[in-house]
Amino acid sequence: MANKEATRFGFYEGLVELAKEHQDIYALDADLAKTTGSVAFQKAIPERYIDVGIAEQNMVGISAGLSKVGIVPFCASMAVFATGRAFEIIRNGVAYSKLNVKIVGSHGGITAAGDGGSHQCVEDIGVMRSLPNMVVLQPCDGNQARLIAKMAYEHKGPVYIRTSREPMENITSLDDKIELGKIQTLAEGKDLCIVASGMMTCLANQALEILKANGVNASLVNVHTIKPFDKDGIIREVRACGGKVLVCEESNMVCGLTEAVASSLVEEDGIKMSYVAIEDRFGQSGATAELLEAYGITKENIAAKAMELYRR
Repeated sequence: MANKEATRFGFYEGLVELAKEHQDIYALDADLAKTTGSVAFQKAIPERYIDVGIAEQNMVGISAGLSKVGIVPFCASMAVFATGRAFEIIRNGVAYSKLNVKIVGSHGGITAAGDGGSHQCVEDIGVMRSLPNMVVLQPCDGNQARLIAKMAYEHKGPVYIRTSREPMENITSLDDKIELGKIQTLAEGKDLCIVASGMMTCLANQALEILKANGVNASLVNVHTIKPFDKDGIIREVRACGGKVLVCEESNMVCGLTEAVASSLVEEDGIKMSYVAIEDRFGQSGATAELLEAYGITKENIAAKAMELYRR
């Protein structure tokens, strides 16, 4: 359970196993196979792998065409290119048409540290969440990424899967029963509720030990499905913790998980809410550890924000 793995690799390991059972699964990439993790598919099933070169718009367009003849395409690039450069094709060619295309954006957030702010995609969740018909998934660890591959395949329609660069410990199991559109409770508490997604769930899990040492019993909710959002589940879990909720995301709080949680709770009385997120700013160049510290993406900051919220 404690081994570390990046979700970009876990996802494609899961997809390869799935593709051995389902001949309609194809993988496409825009010349970044080793970066996105799709190289695993390329090596295992080369006859169903297409590298379109540095042409993300074409990749999504080709995927749309493939979906029209019964193929289930998973097309990948770094999130900044997959959701940015190809956005208009995704909007009109995939989401508007409700086509069965799966888009994989790797290196979400600021952990693509060496590539600088131009490549650190903090806005992809907001962009994809804004599209009608689009499902948005983000696994928290390598094990869950394997399960997310199956979840994305079984949903008939457009899906965006956000994967991360940084390896994190596996805190979930391959035996977990996860459901599209439903939250996953990883730890039960009574003092406050931490709602997190992606690698932030792993950091929040580490923060639980700090909180426990300080006498705070927090619950941890993992949001692997950012859209459709489990409003009822969030209300239930936050209410069970006295209405106190801390949201943790490695993306822009504007239009991200923070706003999704806030919109779910806006009509509820007695809510006290805080967040650990990218506060409407771009990334920048630097060592990964230094950037995480600068942006507050650490277990220590999560614990500190949670303590502050607990005392309110």
